Amino acid sequence: MFVPSSIPAGIQYTAIFLISGLAQLFWVLPMARRWGRIWYVIGFAGTAVLVGLTGYVIIESIKNPQITPPGVLELAIMIEIFQILYVIITGIVIFARR
Repeated sequence: MFVPSSIPAGIQYTAIFLISGLAQLFWVLPMARRWGRIWYVIGFAGTAVLVGLTGYVIIESIKNPQITPPGVLELAIMIEIFQILYVIITGIVIFARR
């Protein structure tokens, strides 16, 4: 739904976030099934990197607004909030299981 409207703006950003979004779907299974600490660390690191990349894209779009669609959607803000919460909660789970 959102990807087709953002492809012309920057194919490299679209590809990164599409692939990483699909990877996040696969991280749900190890978290739900409690496969172990290594899977928590993988999910933690992957989501932290994704949040960092999103911050980079936001900074780049502020520097050069011609390459990105205008505005930030409320849904995008909520997604980032949930990703940051996931990183925090997963960090708590990782450190609590020591």
